[in-house]
Amino acid sequence: MAGITLEKGKRIYSNGQPMTAFHLVTKGKVLVEYPGGTYQLGKGDVIGVCEICSEVHFLGYVALEDTVILTYPFNSMDALDELLQKHPDVAKLFLLSMFHQINTLLELSFSSEVNCTSLHQNLMEDYAKYNSLCSRYHMQPQPLEGLEEISAHLGGGDSADMWLNSYYLGLQHIYSGTGADSKSFMLEPGVSLGMLRKGSLDFRKTYTVVEEQMNYCSNIAGYYFSSSGNDLFALFTSMYNSLGQNNEDSHALLADIDRIIRQYENDPSLGKARVSSRIAAFRSSLSPQDSSAQENRSEGTSAAVIQELTGSLDTILGFAGFDAEKGNAFREQVETYRALEDKTSTEDTAVRLRRQLTDAFYALYADVFKAALNAPKLPAPVKMFLYFGYVDEELAGTANLSTLYELANGMTDQSSLGVYTLYHWLLAVYNGDKSPSRNEFDEDYTDYLHKQKAGHYITAAQLTELEKDPMSKVAFEMQNMFPQVNKMTCGRVTTFCPLFSADNVLKDLRTAFVTTAQVHKALEKIKSIDYSAFYRESMDYDNMEIMGKETIHLEFLPDMILMPNVGIRGVMWQEIEGKKRNSPGRMFFSIFHMEDLATTMVRLTGEFRWEMCKRIQSSRWNDVSERSLTSEYFDYIQFYRKNQELSGEAKERVRNSLQRAKNSFKEMFVRDYIIWVLFEGAGSPRLNKVARRILLTYCPFPAKLAASMEQNPIYTEVMGRQKVLRGQRLHRLNTLRQKLRNSGVPVPDTLEAEFAFTQGNV
Repeated sequence: MAGITLEKGKRIYSNGQPMTAFHLVTKGKVLVEYPGGTYQLGKGDVIGVCEICSEVHFLGYVALEDTVILTYPFNSMDALDELLQKHPDVAKLFLLSMFHQINTLLELSFSSEVNCTSLHQNLMEDYAKYNSLCSRYHMQPQPLEGLEEISAHLGGGDSADMWLNSYYLGLQHIYSGTGADSKSFMLEPGVSLGMLRKGSLDFRKTYTVVEEQMNYCSNIAGYYFSSSGNDLFALFTSMYNSLGQNNEDSHALLADIDRIIRQYENDPSLGKARVSSRIAAFRSSLSPQDSSAQENRSEGTSAAVIQELTGSLDTILGFAGFDAEKGNAFREQVETYRALEDKTSTEDTAVRLRRQLTDAFYALYADVFKAALNAPKLPAPVKMFLYFGYVDEELAGTANLSTLYELANGMTDQSSLGVYTLYHWLLAVYNGDKSPSRNEFDEDYTDYLHKQKAGHYITAAQLTELEKDPMSKVAFEMQNMFPQVNKMTCGRVTTFCPLFSADNVLKDLRTAFVTTAQVHKALEKIKSIDYSAFYRESMDYDNMEIMGKETIHLEFLPDMILMPNVGIRGVMWQEIEGKKRNSPGRMFFSIFHMEDLATTMVRLTGEFRWEMCKRIQSSRWNDVSERSLTSEYFDYIQFYRKNQELSGEAKERVRNSLQRAKNSFKEMFVRDYIIWVLFEGAGSPRLNKVARRILLTYCPFPAKLAASMEQNPIYTEVMGRQKVLRGQRLHRLNTLRQKLRNSGVPVPDTLEAEFAFTQGNV
């Protein structure tokens, strides 16, 4: 078959053109256009293979250089099936190209999701800055039309199915091999056709997610540069001109304006000419001193910091006393990784390299932690390694060194406030303040040891010794929790590498850095809507003679552990500690969290609510005869089609939501919980009446908020029922309190606290 040569710049297809053929690239490169971005195809890739289930192209294709292609007509699925049967080698090329393109788009979707969250967070913060300055200088703030209508990008259920990344990466490895598995698959054309059809559908689904993310980003961009001119750029520049260059707030304001310009001057969703003219007009109004400050805004990392961090990997390896042979191999692997143009490549060599680096990293972390226990002082690179996963100054990027250095040197132990870096968490395990986390088989450390003894892997004497050995506990935590959670919080499960790399930094590190204050602020926000989220029902064991079997509620805020990575996910790892029901749960976040921390915290609290109820209810968690949050919600979703309280429109919304939640009842609840906290709690009803009743019953508003919400008719009925139940409980407690007073017995503080809890005044 003769190849067709396409000149550089030649448009091959545009969005909307009929899908009539596939084209195998045998030489050159092709640019693929999708909403809001592009990616490249090279030799061996196939144009159109991801669109076989579409009658028209929804991607655009342009030759990046002189390119040679082979054409395969595509008239029907039957014709494609015949082609695959006659040419197994062609089928292999088609499949490998599809796997490569799906993984590429999934990675792009991951970055786009982070960007969506970051943009909304910046928008809210920028408008808050503007209002703060207006208040400080007694100016009347100008409203931004429609700002109150835009909500945070929730991600989660609306995100691309990231598990597909592992699935298609695994298929790519199988089909790219030369072994028997690959050959046997290629002998089954029906399998090849099925793979192509499924891949096409998964690609289109991911494409739809990316398209929605692009539309969301475009919407945000409109608040900075709108066609009407009533936008944040106008508000900021007008404020700057009003304050003048010598005002104490002007320098920070000019830095914000410069950030907005750099972010949006080349945004494809905005009119380039209009944006450029407004930016040029502002710059022309600046004095020479201001222009110079804008051009030289970024101050480089100081020479002293660079000197101290030069040769960081050698410092870390030397401190750990790492095996010389393994250390040399690790150095070579780091150098190879640093030189990779695409560090998320799905090529076999890149996958193998990341796996080697990951294994070596965890071995090194264990040695560094052990060495740090007896070290009088930790060198800066070692601190940065323990806190952030930093290993190499060039890999981290010069622009990030100063921030990492300052943050590491300013780090203090915040464990007394319930927030831990991984290093401080491991210290708490070592010192016996915290028990190791459960492993993947839901075994705690003691269970694991007894299982080892039962299997005759250890003796009774060894079991007794290991139960007291602090380093054995740390090793258990590092083997069972650390690798899994580190990968999960990062978010990029299939292309994960634990080494800190500038390529993973998608927004300013200082903005992404998670502080104790931010964690507590996010928790307080949740408790201001769902005050009972972290309370457990318990007996008052300290006052059993007085309280009898009267139950009380005790609060156990979760431990927050910050993993040494840059990521987007939070993980609700376990709802209690070991088997003790009255103990804190464990939630994990990246120490540099690229998404909105408050929204992530709400999601994890929803997961905690669900899992805690399941643990309490045990095997009856979905038995509606025993009323609980999970059983009522399960019953609601399972039988929503027959629910006469729901209109046809409401049922359709439930069906669509369940599809987006991948038919997971837990994920469905978590999404409703997020809406409950972020919207319903702010007076913006979004849920249907059944879901609202369940959430209001088991996740009630505090007294002050409930009083204001009660005026809304949609809450009146269910709140009235709740008032009756609360009144009965308060009457019971008050009777007990009065009885104790009449008997001259001091009323326990726990009874007063329970009275306040029942009222919603905590």
